[in-house]
Amino acid sequence: MSGRKEPVSRRERPAKPALSRRGIVETAVRIMRAEGLEKLTMRRLAQELDTGPASLYVYVANTAELHAAVLDALLGEVELGGRDGADDDWREQLRAVMTSYTLVLFAHPQLARSALVARPNGANYLRLVERILGLLARSGAPRAQVAWGVDKLLQDATATAAEQATHEHDPASQEDWNAAVRALRSVDADTHPAITEHMPDLVAGTAQERLRWAFDVLVNGITGSPVPGRSG
Repeated sequence: MSGRKEPVSRRERPAKPALSRRGIVETAVRIMRAEGLEKLTMRRLAQELDTGPASLYVYVANTAELHAAVLDALLGEVELGGRDGADDDWREQLRAVMTSYTLVLFAHPQLARSALVARPNGANYLRLVERILGLLARSGAPRAQVAWGVDKLLQDATATAAEQATHEHDPASQEDWNAAVRALRSVDADTHPAITEHMPDLVAGTAQERLRWAFDVLVNGITGSPVPGRSG
């Protein structure tokens, strides 16, 4: 008796689930978490979904749009906080939102770097922008400053996450920093008087202290700096 298997008719094979943008993004997030963003290509995604890459372009135009969609999915993890009371500190609530956003990106260093150029536009991104606008508006600053300030806050937080996450996952980054500190401390006061005058403050402070200070600098600048040609 032959050991050959009878061929299975296409009609008897389990039907593949229909493609959808939501299903594609959910699969992309799983691949990124398991294998990293560098492995998240249209070809790899098509392989996971048992289809051809061309089929995906109906739902996602290119890799940049795919990365933006994955970022938007992850923004659902950002803690936006609850409703505000009259006595709530809007600044501390905004600080908490921006810290949560930074930590979400910090957990995915490659995505953090991609986020510098891949701007999401999905529901989670819109909720984040809505929350930041609402909190920043409570400062009493003119509308134009609040509106422009959102972009500045997100840009700074994204860059910070990309830099810090890269350093955290790079074994050589600490030695690079140590070498920079040694160079700053060893300068000649005659040739580099400004560096000498500002040491050791130039390299002082923890990462958390610097992040907190940077946030206050941004918020104070946003609420105190009029937008050119705009009065409200």
